[in-house]
Amino acid sequence: AQGGNGGQGGPGGLAGNLFGQNGIQGVGGSGGKGGAGGLAGDGGNGANGNFAFGDGNGGHGGNGGNPGAGGQGGSGGAGSTPGAKGAHGFTPTSGGDGGDGGNGGNSQVVGGNGGDGGNGGNGGSAGTGGNGGRGGDGAFGGMSANATNPGENGPNGNPGGNGGAGGAGGAGLNGGNGGAGGNGGLGGFGGNGAAGANGVAVGAPGQPGGAGGHGGAGGNGGAGGNGGQGVVSDGAGGAGGAGGDGGAPGDGANGGNGQGAGAFAGGGGGRGGDGGNAGNAGAGGPGGTGSTAGKAGPAGSILHDGGNGGHGGHGAASGGNGGPGGHGGNGGNGGTGANGGNGGIGGTGGAGSTGAKGVLGTNEGDGGDGGRGGNGGRGGNGGQGLTGAGGNGGTGGTPGNGGNGGNGASGDLVTSPGDGGGGGRGGDAGRGGDAGLGGSSGPGGTPGDWGTGGTGGTGGTGGQGANGGLTGGRGGTGGNGGNGNTGGTGGAGGTGGTGHNGSQPGMGGNGGAGGFGGNGFAGVGGRGGMGGSGGTGGTGDAGPFGTGTGGTGGHGGQGGGGGFSILLGLGGLGGLGSPGSIATGTAGGAGGGGGFGGLGGGEFV
Repeated sequence: AQGGNGGQGGPGGLAGNLFGQNGIQGVGGSGGKGGAGGLAGDGGNGANGNFAFGDGNGGHGGNGGNPGAGGQGGSGGAGSTPGAKGAHGFTPTSGGDGGDGGNGGNSQVVGGNGGDGGNGGNGGSAGTGGNGGRGGDGAFGGMSANATNPGENGPNGNPGGNGGAGGAGGAGLNGGNGGAGGNGGLGGFGGNGAAGANGVAVGAPGQPGGAGGHGGAGGNGGAGGNGGQGVVSDGAGGAGGAGGDGGAPGDGANGGNGQGAGAFAGGGGGRGGDGGNAGNAGAGGPGGTGSTAGKAGPAGSILHDGGNGGHGGHGAASGGNGGPGGHGGNGGNGGTGANGGNGGIGGTGGAGSTGAKGVLGTNEGDGGDGGRGGNGGRGGNGGQGLTGAGGNGGTGGTPGNGGNGGNGASGDLVTSPGDGGGGGRGGDAGRGGDAGLGGSSGPGGTPGDWGTGGTGGTGGTGGQGANGGLTGGRGGTGGNGGNGNTGGTGGAGGTGGTGHNGSQPGMGGNGGAGGFGGNGFAGVGGRGGMGGSGGTGGTGDAGPFGTGTGGTGGHGGQGGGGGFSILLGLGGLGGLGSPGSIATGTAGGAGGGGGFGGLGGGEFV
């Protein structure tokens, strides 16, 4: 049935005698509750007072009916209108608040929706506008009584209300200025995703968390809600809600965290909110943490991956820093190990912030890749491989500009290690970042049944020197071969970065050292890795009047020494020197000197 409207508030009492109590404005009556499934009445308006104070609040929405199909909850009543100015010149205060929306009715079939929040009352002359009502939360989905069907999904929560507008300026002799617009309220927190309902065959996935509200003028964005939890063994976790955008100078909110799951994939972390663009923009919010993959089901189902870390928010146009990337989720336990989630990408920004390191995966399954650093960030380390079967070590993250590459993780037992991340390019006049080292291979099995050692990881490539920089980055050192019947091959040294030409030419980066050969099982040494080539010398500048001498070419790198073994090891060949530059004046530059020959290996005794 339709709920009746609330009655009007009575007028305020008249002023008493000279020493008596002044009457106050009457308060508007609250709106009547809606009947079962009916709509709520509106709150009564506040009457005109002689000395105006507060006005009536809007009535609360009626609750939906419970029997049968649940009725829809009544909407919250509107806030009351403030009374007119009293006879003695007092100005009324703010309007009443909007009523809360009613709850949806319970049902065996479909639950009713929650009612909408009422609107805030209008401000009086020069008064402040009321706040918007809060959106109702989404109801949980009903449980299915049918053994062959999953339960219903719960709906998403409604967003938070917007901030009220500023009140109009009061009248005066010359007409007062209009009041400044009110700041937008802080963004509402995204509602938490409802849990997936229990099912028999396949559990419903948890709902994604609601997105955070956007910040108003200066308000911070709301945090994203957390993803819903997968309930049964193979239900997937919901993804975290996205963080709200920052207001004019506000910061982006953090992304919500993804929830854990059953045997399916965990939910991904919410993306960090972007920083505001106007004024002094705030930094982007950090990405949410990826969820942990669920445990194996009772039947030993295979685990899937952990959730990925949320991306860091982007910096604002006026130069806010990018948020760090979220951490990758951990792999699950048991069965075939789940892969660790990837680290989030570091956000971009005017003065890029340091990207967060990707967290290591658990020691089950392949390690997750390290997150890519933001500008100046360092790539994360790869995760540890699985014990026993030997998963591959994770690849080191690629760094941002000027950052160092992450180290590849060591493989466990017979695994191959991950490659080191490449060094980032240095900023102007800066030095290139050092490349990460390749991870070492895991040891062999137990004595009596030695496994073959894993191959050493390839060293990362050295970063380039920037314009005007001194030297290019060094190439990474190759990984050592593992022990075994036959020693693993040492990884190749990374290539040294090339120095950029500038007013003073940069020197070429040194070549990376070759990896050492693995120790043989029966005492025969593995062959030593080949030494890296020396960097090429920079070209000399021409003289100011054509008489300058070209720069001398760089020496080639020294060849690697031969390994000690039963046979005499041979030294590596020296690198060739680069030719000198040809000056534009009278004389050409001198050619570079040749490289030195390598040292011969010793006789094994």
